[in-house]
Parts: sequence; structure tokens; C-alpha cells
Amino acid sequence: MRVTVELSESELREVQRYAKEKRKGPAIRKLALLGLRLQKRQALGEKVMRGDWAVELPDLKKLREDRTL
Repeated sequence: MRVTVELSESELREVQRYAKEKRKGPAIRKLALLGLRLQKRQALGEKVMRGDWAVELPDLKKLREDRTL
């Protein structure tokens, strides 16, 4: 899908520099996907902090009972 993005030349150069891409399209795509990942990570972190989402971890002492040092 094609999308039109309005950026100044200096903003575009900065996007290319941070994305480490020489071409404009791949640079914009890379940073857009990075932004999406960061938003998803932040949303998951907020769910965890509110207690809406949790992970049950097994008791480490029981897991290590068979190990001897």
C-alpha cells in the first residue's frame, strides 16, 4: 500500500540517518514499524501495571530441587 508522507528535507534526512537506510521509502517504513512495536510494548506494559494481564511463574525452588551444586 502506498502512503503519502509530508516531511521537510531535514526531517527526512534525520529519518534516514536513524533508520540507517539510504532510500526514503525503506527508512520511513522501518521507523513506522518501530513506532508501532513501541506502542504495542507500551500498551502491554500498561496492562501489566493495571493488573489486567499477568504471567504465572512456577516456583523456582521446586524446579531446582533435583539439581545439586
